[in-house]
Amino acid sequence: MVHSSTSFARFACALTLGLGATSSALAQQIAETLHQRVTAAMCANCHGTEGRTIEGSAIPSLVGMPKDYMLLQLKAFKDGSRPATVMHQITKGLTDAQVNTIANYYANTKR
Repeated sequence: MVHSSTSFARFACALTLGLGATSSALAQQIAETLHQRVTAAMCANCHGTEGRTIEGSAIPSLVGMPKDYMLLQLKAFKDGSRPATVMHQITKGLTDAQVNTIANYYANTKR
């Protein structure tokens, strides 16, 4: 009887630790997703909610744009090699990590 109680206690402890690790990983994933969404939200004023502009707009939709393409464009705005009205000012205020987060977010958002 003592042996089975010990086995059960070990099982319960292992299960609790396993669930805790899973919860921690899930919480980390949720936090990362929210961080990306909040960082990308600064684009909504011009590019629309979730990066979806109104059809026919001169401003491009960002949703579903390939990450590498977006990174090139944002870096070109930032270094001034691509002309813009306001994008060069906006991108100058972004870190490389923020640029990467924005490009990653929109590339992974379905059209």
